[in-house]
Amino acid sequence: MLLNNDRSQLRRFYFEVWQKRLENKALEPMERLIAEVIEQHPEYHTLFAHQDAVIDRDYLPETGESNPFLHMGMHIGLREQLAADRPTGIGIIHQRLLIKTGDPHDAEHRMIECLAETLWQAQRDGTQPDEKQYINALRQLTGST
Repeated sequence: MLLNNDRSQLRRFYFEVWQKRLENKALEPMERLIAEVIEQHPEYHTLFAHQDAVIDRDYLPETGESNPFLHMGMHIGLREQLAADRPTGIGIIHQRLLIKTGDPHDAEHRMIECLAETLWQAQRDGTQPDEKQYINALRQLTGST
């Protein structure tokens, strides 16, 4: 489901996962990951009570809005990178950042900023994300090079 390019279907999947979580139903591994990310963002919980209002909503940075689905998706993407240690070394960087920050969620947010910048640059330039530049930006978070 997460490879689907249909924004509405992807958002519906988030809503389905959250409903399953609230009902204590069994979750598949990807669903567990999504539910964990939603749980860690209580500021989005009211959003999940208003599916019809947000399923097709545009979140425009020009008006000061951040996209909660994009934000949660970045957490999911980062966690998948950590699980696969791809790019190579990201797991060790994460561990060092955990020690430095003392807060797993804060560490993820700092890493997500680097991921977002890398993706934005690739999109702007019409290229693949530069893993070397990304890993170097992540290393800077820990004070190592």
